[in-house]
Formats: sequence, C-alpha cells, structure tokens
Amino acid sequence: MRKTIFSFLSSLKLTITLLIIIAGASILGTVIPQQYGAEGAIHNLSPGLIQLFEALQLFDLYHSTWFIMLMSLLSVNLIACSLKRFPTSWKLFRKTPSLDADRPFQNLPPERVITIEGKPHGLIDTVESLLLKRYKRVRKKELERGAVFYGEKGIYSRFGVYITHASVLVVIAGAIVGSLLGFDAFVNLAEGESTNTVYVTRQKGIKQLDFTLRCDTFSVSFYDNGMPKEYRSQLSFLKDNTVIHQGPLLVNHPITFDGIRFYQASYGTIPGDEVYLSIRKGNGEAVAKTVKLNEPFLLDDEDTRSEVVRIEENFMSMGPAVLLEIKSPGNSTRFWVFKYIERIVERFPGILEKFPKFNPGLVKPYSFSLDRIESRYYTGLQVSRDPGVYTVAVGGFFIIIGFLITFFGSHRRFWIKVEEQGGRSRISIAATSTKDPVGLDREVQHLIKHLSLVRD
Repeated sequence: MRKTIFSFLSSLKLTITLLIIIAGASILGTVIPQQYGAEGAIHNLSPGLIQLFEALQLFDLYHSTWFIMLMSLLSVNLIACSLKRFPTSWKLFRKTPSLDADRPFQNLPPERVITIEGKPHGLIDTVESLLLKRYKRVRKKELERGAVFYGEKGIYSRFGVYITHASVLVVIAGAIVGSLLGFDAFVNLAEGESTNTVYVTRQKGIKQLDFTLRCDTFSVSFYDNGMPKEYRSQLSFLKDNTVIHQGPLLVNHPITFDGIRFYQASYGTIPGDEVYLSIRKGNGEAVAKTVKLNEPFLLDDEDTRSEVVRIEENFMSMGPAVLLEIKSPGNSTRFWVFKYIERIVERFPGILEKFPKFNPGLVKPYSFSLDRIESRYYTGLQVSRDPGVYTVAVGGFFIIIGFLITFFGSHRRFWIKVEEQGGRSRISIAATSTKDPVGLDREVQHLIKHLSLVRD
C-alpha cells in the first residue's frame, strides 16, 4: 500500500496533470477580476454565477484553499520524484568506470582511430597532459603495450533537474508564505491627512499599521486634451510623532517602508472645508461670502449667527449641498442649501412644501444659495506586504540556474587508448554523452585535431 501511494505521488502523469490544472486555474485568475477588482465586474454577472464563483473562491483564486492545496500537492510530487530518481543519479555520479573493458572501443568509426609512426612512450605523456587540462577525474591504467585513459566533464549536469525541483519548492513556499502572512490593502488620503489604518481587500477589514502615514501634498498635471499626465504624492512616515522617512510617490515608482510597499493607484477630489455662499436679505442684492466648516459667522442681525455644519458633494443624488444652522435668541433652525435648487424644484414640483428643510429661504428674511464647494485632491494608495517575495526571487534565480544546467549541460565521458601495433602507435577515441551529440562530436574532433598534430 505504501509503495503504491509513493508510486502515485512520484509519477510523471501526476506532475503533468497538476501543471495543466494549475495553468487552467491561472487562466481563470487572469480572466476573472480578483479581490477588489471584482467589485466593478460583479454587477455584470447573474446572481447564480456570482454565488458559484464565491463558493469556488474564484474572486480570490490565488489565496483560495484549493489552489494552495494544488500547490502543496505539486510540492509533494516534486519531492517524491526527486527521492525516487536521486539514488540512481548519485550512483552514476559515484561510479568509476572500469578501464579493463574493451566495450567502449568496439565499432569505432575510422576517423576516431589515429595511427602514428613510432612507439607510444612519449605519446602517452602527451595524451595524459592533454586530458588533465580539459577534463575532470582523469584516470590512467598502464597496459602491457600502452595505456588507457578515462576523463569526463559536466558530471554535475545530472543534478540540474534536482536544483530545478528544489527551486520550484522554494518558489511555492515563498508564495504560500506571502499568501498567508502578507496582505493587499488600499487607503485614500487627502492632503494634510494622516492615518495608521488601511482597508484590507481580501479579508475586507481594517488593518492597523505600526506607523502613521501622512500625505503632505498632492499634485497632478494634465495634457492638453485633459488626460492626466503625472500625479504624485509627497508622503511622510512617522513613528512616535517623529518623521522617519519622506519621499515622493509616483505611478510605477513605489515606496517601501517597514516591509510594506505603497503604490500610487488613483486620485480624486473630495469636498474641502470651505464653501462659497450668496446671501440675500429681503429684496436686497446678494452678498457673496466665503464660509469655513464649523466656523460661525454673523448675518446682518448681530443676534443671528449662522454656521455650516455639514458639506456633501452629492447629497441624496441631488448634487452639492451644505447643511446650515441659523441660531437666534431662543431659536435654532437647520436646513439644506443646494447648488442646483432650480433643477431640483423643476424635477420634483412641490418638494419644498413637502420637505421644508430643503428650502433655502426657510429663515426669513434671508435666502441662501450655494455657489460652489472648495474641493481638494485625495490620493489613492495601494498598500501591499509580501514577506515571501524575496524567497520567490531567490527560487526564481535558481530555477534559471537549474534550467541552464539541465538543458545546456551534459555529462561527457571519454576513453582514449594508446597501444603499440606493429611498431606503430594506435590511438582510439571513444566518447558518450547524456545529451547534445553535436557538442560531443565537436569535442571529439577537437581531441582528434590535437592528437593529429602529434602525428604530424
């Protein structure tokens, strides 16, 4: 039973099946918007499809339980494959070929046999010197009428596949660590605002930071057609009310602080704390006035005080509005002042009678109108922490090394026999390679070329 399980886990069919499933899942993860990106696309799906996608965790596929299990099973498969095949590779690595056998020299093509006039005494030293310069583990055995040599190169190429396997395991481990211990979040900050919390997209919650993030300034420039050209945020990072780090944040130029990376993702405008009102008393002329939020101001009557207590950019989908509070001795009244009150009255006849709080002339003899709300920019930041990113990078580097060794390296072995035959020296060259026969043939031709120089 144990042998059957190990055979299944170490099978190449399981490897190919897992890779196909993971590749298919990755395609789904590319096609289906992930995490907070799914919120915009979810409205185009039917309720049944949304329910199915959520049940299968397809909106957060790379952090889903089943995807992590697939990667874990692939890791077990790679370990089992390596354990099954490594002893054979190690045995071949340790094996020392016998120099007594004539098998390597059987059926050699004529071009791999060189005949030189004279006895082989000096020739043997020349061949040995040549092999020692070019190959590893060179061995020599004296024969009755000559000598036989063995040399090899690229023996470590047999372990390239295991380097690749180990590197893939490192990448998978880094990805899982990043998935379990990392997070992706976002935060919007207006100029001058600070925060020590971000909104985590995957868990849909709030995460407390170990420092305070402050947006000092935000600027945006535009092309002539109105498209944004560049926008940047000047950020400060504080601990114990002390600025530890400052720097500009631009698109494609993130900032990393305390192991957390910040990206410039978006920007927008929000209502500021200053509004522009027009105040008319009776039939008199309207007077323009700039008012700040929660800062009382006097009307013509010194006993009547007014204050903007709330600012809305789009109150009840009817446009910009402010909530005014008028205080006079023994009386206090609150009502809304809309920027587009004429359109609202035209669209909803009788609305001021039904909702007196929407009447800008509720407090007689004054009538108020909203000219505009001072807006200010906010910066949208994407916040990411991935503790496994360096592990993945190291694993990726060694995957490349493993691929180079596996696909471009080969274990080449050479046998050269020098023997005397009829008063002449005969040199026979035999060679084998795990791959790249063309490269092996070039290597043999190089040996023949050097040995031919001895003959000449």
